[in-house]
Amino acid sequence: MKISRGPWDNGLDMKNSLTWSAELDRDAVEADEYEPIFTAEPSTGEMELADRASLRRIGGLSTELADITEVEYRQLRLERVVLVGVWTDGDAAHADASLTELARLAETAGSEVLEGIIQRRDRPDPGTYVGSGKVRELRDIVVATGADTVICDGELSPGQLRQLEEKLKVKVVDRTALILDIFAQHARSKEGKAQVELAQLQYFLPRLRGWGETMSRQAGGRAGANGGVGTRGPGETKLETDRRRIHKRISRLRKDLSAMRTVRGTKRGRREANAVSSVAIAGYTNAGKSSLLNALTGAGVLVEDALFATLDPTTRRASTPDGRNYTLTDTVGFVRHLPHQLVEAFRSTLEEVSGADLLVHVVDGSEPSPHEQVAAVREVLNEIAEDHTTAMPPELLVVNKIDSADATRMAELRRLLPDAVFVSAQSGKGIEELREAIADRLPRPDVFVDALVPYTRGELVARVHAEGEVVDEEHTPDGTRVRAKVRPDLASALQPFAGTG
Repeated sequence: MKISRGPWDNGLDMKNSLTWSAELDRDAVEADEYEPIFTAEPSTGEMELADRASLRRIGGLSTELADITEVEYRQLRLERVVLVGVWTDGDAAHADASLTELARLAETAGSEVLEGIIQRRDRPDPGTYVGSGKVRELRDIVVATGADTVICDGELSPGQLRQLEEKLKVKVVDRTALILDIFAQHARSKEGKAQVELAQLQYFLPRLRGWGETMSRQAGGRAGANGGVGTRGPGETKLETDRRRIHKRISRLRKDLSAMRTVRGTKRGRREANAVSSVAIAGYTNAGKSSLLNALTGAGVLVEDALFATLDPTTRRASTPDGRNYTLTDTVGFVRHLPHQLVEAFRSTLEEVSGADLLVHVVDGSEPSPHEQVAAVREVLNEIAEDHTTAMPPELLVVNKIDSADATRMAELRRLLPDAVFVSAQSGKGIEELREAIADRLPRPDVFVDALVPYTRGELVARVHAEGEVVDEEHTPDGTRVRAKVRPDLASALQPFAGTG
């Protein structure tokens, strides 16, 4: 008898099902017709991906603003959205690519994109971002499509935000707030959550508003000659109270992040003291950095086809083909016009890049304009290097997702990025070539030693094998004679045994 596997269809409850499965037909088992099912333990990334998939936005809930003046610090809940962009420079393809990226950001945040419009202007309108005529057209689109949110492809000033919401009667979100919302959804670690909260507070602080009954605008205390009768009120206004509390919270978050930066620096210093080389993976969002980390180390971190899927840096140990150990760190991705609040808040995380021995810059080979993504990443990295007055480490360009490119596309990529290594983290193609390229660019031991190490100091021989390049090794009655290239610190430890025997 063949035992059928799959969903139970006999109406048994879970307890009876388990009892039934424990009392299998002995004849079937003895005849080797029963095939047990073994499921592998899920990785951390798989569990986190399942956790994200369990949260779904509920559509059809109206967020039309009845009274815009009472809106203060708003948590974003995006559903049915219309996209708006202003094309100020570049060609039409560049403007379309920017709006397409905005649509992907909106979908990552949980929205349904209904329509997108682009206006050609020399510069955004200072009052309403798109001008009064386009605002009326946009209102008609919102009413016709039933949208409850409008997302603008740029950072709006507080005045632009207020006027657009007053005229459109729906929630208006700019590109910066959208990215912050995605970061708030994806942050998992304590440091990541603190960084996102700091960026959100810095963004929303100048946008606090509300002049209704709950927001007293009267002067407090003795107004005297400045205000006179009728201006004496309860003292500090609610708006001022909110600002003061936000300033205190920002100060607290900065102190916490500074302490976390110290801990991170201590760990990095320990690795440097142990002469462990470090490699940082950086690149545009959704370029496949986490997939590459998994392919090189088998880390099992979260991999998702979404923008900004990784916010918390992950460090794993790896080895070169010749046996040298190094650390590989996956960092947060970049995007065009990355909000300066995020660069400031994630500065401690991005320090992993500036302190590395090698920067692996991952490029998405399936994107139509990879050189623009490379330029956007390098712009942010140069900004970090200027702030730290340090030079960026040597860069190794890696073009990922080559399995999605045809022969013509590959020829174009090789012409645009001639020094790059071409890989597919999903299929494993080119990974071994990448390992060799990383090994060639990592710093090598440069001090030659010839020492007879007693057998009682076997830990030194182990360090030579782990950290250096062994040229020759011989076991003698007095100890292990080793000739190798090592780092200066290990050479100093071997100095008492050098030239003996």
